Amino acid sequence: MSEFLNEDQKRYLLGLAREAVTSRVQTGRTIKAETKDPVLLAKRGAFVTLKVKGELRGCIGYPLPHKPLTEAVAEMAIAAATQDYRFEPLKESDLPNLGIEISVLTLPRPVKDVHDVAVGKHGIIVSKGPYKGLLLPQVPLEYDWDLETFLRHGCLKAGLAENEWKKGVTIEVFEAQVFSE
Repeated sequence: MSEFLNEDQKRYLLGLAREAVTSRVQTGRTIKAETKDPVLLAKRGAFVTLKVKGELRGCIGYPLPHKPLTEAVAEMAIAAATQDYRFEPLKESDLPNLGIEISVLTLPRPVKDVHDVAVGKHGIIVSKGPYKGLLLPQVPLEYDWDLETFLRHGCLKAGLAENEWKKGVTIEVFEAQVFSE
C-alpha cells in the first residue's frame, strides 16, 4: 500500500470527518480542512462509513484518487451523512451515537482469475458495461462471507444478476487502510 497513515494522521482524519458531519447537520455549513501534512494532501481514494448505535447509516466514497485525502474525507463524510440513498439523512439526535470509519484505498487493479481475490484483504469492484459495484475489504469479514458470496454481493451491488461473475465481468481489487474511532 502506498504510504500508510500514522496514528496522528488517522486521528486528524477521524476528527475532520466528525467535524464535517456535525457542522453540516447542525448548521448546514461545510468546513475546510487545515493541514500542511503532505501525506494528507496527497490525492487518494477514500470511503467514509457512518454507523449510529452500531447500525450502518451511510457509506460513500471515491474509489479513485480525485482529490486530496483531507477533501475526500470531509466531502464523503458529509455525503454519507446526507446523500446515501439507502438511509434517511442523519439528524442532530444521531450525533451522540455516531461512529465513524475511514477506508483509505490503493489504486484498483484488474484480476484475471477470481481466485486471485483474497477475502478480507481485497475490496472488489465488479463491472460490466455501465454497471459497477464496489465492496470494501472489511465487508465480507463483517458478514462472514466466503469468496463466492463476496462475488455474488459485488454483482448485486453493481445491479447485475448475482451469478454474473461466472459469465464474464471485470473484477478489480484494491486494498484499504481501515481505521475508526
